[in-house]
Amino acid sequence: MPDLRDHVALLRDSLFHVTGRDLLDYPGADADPEEAAYEAPFALLSHDTREDPIFVYGNRTALRLFELDWNAFIALPSRLSAEPLARDERQRLLDRVTQYGYIDDYSGVRVSATGRRFTITGATVWNLTDEGGTYAGQAAMFSQWTPVDTQAPE
Repeated sequence: MPDLRDHVALLRDSLFHVTGRDLLDYPGADADPEEAAYEAPFALLSHDTREDPIFVYGNRTALRLFELDWNAFIALPSRLSAEPLARDERQRLLDRVTQYGYIDDYSGVRVSATGRRFTITGATVWNLTDEGGTYAGQAAMFSQWTPVDTQAPE
């Protein structure tokens, strides 16, 4: 995995700027921010600023949920993390984040690379901005997810 010190700093600084919260304020976070972000007990991911944004970061929890390795994850357009029918809802969420800087009440269904569906609740989604205030993408973190039962009740 590449050196992601600058990106983890961007994630932390941007979250603190819009919420006043430290991304790495959780029990067990160690002194190395890059490792603490990657090993966090919550999913942490971000995408870039392309017209069709691509994921540029996913921690261990996110990679496990989406059932992808690092290289496959950072090649994935973020819209493909939602089911086709939920993509309009996802776009409304991203537009809300763009307008307000962050939200901390997102819930929705996501889909892994193998088609496993899971519901996330209480996600925080925020804009990434560099020191000069230039928009650098969006990030999300969530610690609550539930597999969606694809079996029909008998």
